[in-house]
Amino acid sequence: MSEALRPAANRSATLEDVARVAGVSRATVSRVINGIRNVDPSIQESVRRAVAATGYVPNGAARSLVTRRAGALALVVTGTDADEADDHSTRSHVFTDPFFGRVVSGVFTGLRPQGLHPVLMLADTPAARDQALTFLRQGNADGAMVVSTHADDPMPGLLLAAGVPTVLFGRPHHPLPVSCVDLANRDGARLAADHLHGVGRRRVVVIAGPAAVRAGRERLEGFQEAMARHGMPYLPHVEADFTQGGGERAMARLLAQNPDLDGVFAANDLMAQGAVAVLRDHGLRVPEDVAVVGFDDSSAATAGRPLLTTVRQPVEEMAAEMARILLDHLARPERVATAMIFEPVLVVRQST
Repeated sequence: MSEALRPAANRSATLEDVARVAGVSRATVSRVINGIRNVDPSIQESVRRAVAATGYVPNGAARSLVTRRAGALALVVTGTDADEADDHSTRSHVFTDPFFGRVVSGVFTGLRPQGLHPVLMLADTPAARDQALTFLRQGNADGAMVVSTHADDPMPGLLLAAGVPTVLFGRPHHPLPVSCVDLANRDGARLAADHLHGVGRRRVVVIAGPAAVRAGRERLEGFQEAMARHGMPYLPHVEADFTQGGGERAMARLLAQNPDLDGVFAANDLMAQGAVAVLRDHGLRVPEDVAVVGFDDSSAATAGRPLLTTVRQPVEEMAAEMARILLDHLARPERVATAMIFEPVLVVRQST
């Protein structure tokens, strides 16, 4: 770039600088930078090279006036329907569960190449849900990535009705024309069942997730079906809440009812971790006396000893894909709803 075209060292490059370097009008530069499509591809490339040469950085506020975009995307955790009095405990659970941290990490990975960051919204009470809907309806975010944890959660349907571009983590509990990412949960549970049967366990119990949560229900059903094929049509099971404490309570109950059990499948790693603690408290060795398999391959699987055998759910990759799908919906509003289903993998460690 010639000295005549180079911006002064003590000021930032402007649209006019880019236009002079590219040899086009300021209006053309503005159309290219703001993603307006009716510009010849060769001119677009010239403008991009000029942007790189001048070091021009678009002004986000000015750009949003042109594109009518907020430049932000919402990550909404919803569906718990806690009472206002339980608000603090619910939030504590969300922020300490490794699953949600992995979702946030994956979303950042998916948005980082676009220079975007998520706005985290916890719609864990009816009032908080209303606030989140108002925020999104007013256009403060361009779309929503939703992690819904309850079958009767109205949030996905409300967002669709409001015209907010939305992608779900997990398939919707009721038929909705909305894009989603999900795991083949039944297949993952079958992997766990086949493994426990393969290591000789015949008196197996299940610590299931909540039946109102699709993942919890599918993991139980997939495990039951696979074990039935191995000749075990009845499996004692207790529902718990995906927490370590819930796993401990469920394990104590199952152990009291089935003192000769030799295998445990828990629908997530936190509950499996709780199960191991209770088994140890009762003098049972893992895996010599009782084999334990978890689900998720979260940090909880390697936080204690023995290291947990578990079914890997690639949460970070799923969340990154959720972000990319939402960005594609924004770029192509005509795109139809799609589902991306990820495959589980068994990770064998010390607990079996």
